Amino acid sequence: MQLIAMLTMLIDHIGLLFFPDQMIWRVVGRIAFPLYAYALVQGYVHTSSYSNYVFRLFCIAALSQIPYQLAFDTNRLNVVASLFVAILVLRLLSKIRSGILATMLIAMICVFLEVFPFEYGAYGLLLVLIFKYAKSHELFIMHLLLNLIYMFSYGWVIQFVSIIPTLVIVYGPGIWTRLETRSLPSWIWRAFYPVHLVILMIVGYFIGK
Repeated sequence: MQLIAMLTMLIDHIGLLFFPDQMIWRVVGRIAFPLYAYALVQGYVHTSSYSNYVFRLFCIAALSQIPYQLAFDTNRLNVVASLFVAILVLRLLSKIRSGILATMLIAMICVFLEVFPFEYGAYGLLLVLIFKYAKSHELFIMHLLLNLIYMFSYGWVIQFVSIIPTLVIVYGPGIWTRLETRSLPSWIWRAFYPVHLVILMIVGYFIGK
């Protein structure tokens, strides 16, 4: 699962930087974010130290921000920063019992993610929440509805490809279990995002992108 997430993200970023007119790179890249969102939820549920987990996410987001901005010429905050906010929200929701308060919190954070802006914005947080709270068939239906909303609102047609990993999680548990058992060393998983951004930034600089 980790290898698929990293490879599809790398393909997405290569396409964005070097082949912006070839949509197939971006289509393949839509597989990456749901895998990272799912991994975040699993890490949150199973971590032995929430504070250490959050601190590692913060460090990765901070180290990645400048290479991310230089590589893609953007003022957005990178996707790990989005995941960092999402895991803070998961923690807050675990301490709030009221449905109204929880809904207000989610709405305010969604606005915050859109205004600053973070990569994937409110969509990223909502997908993390779906992976955390939806069960079985609900997970697929809610992810599908989320994509429909963003398709009609923002024209995110290729985002429907992100349904593929969710389908495997829900309807292919045997396949998914085998994928999860083949994990990479933790240092590779944690270092890949900032390191690949630095490499892309350097390559893009030398070829004039």
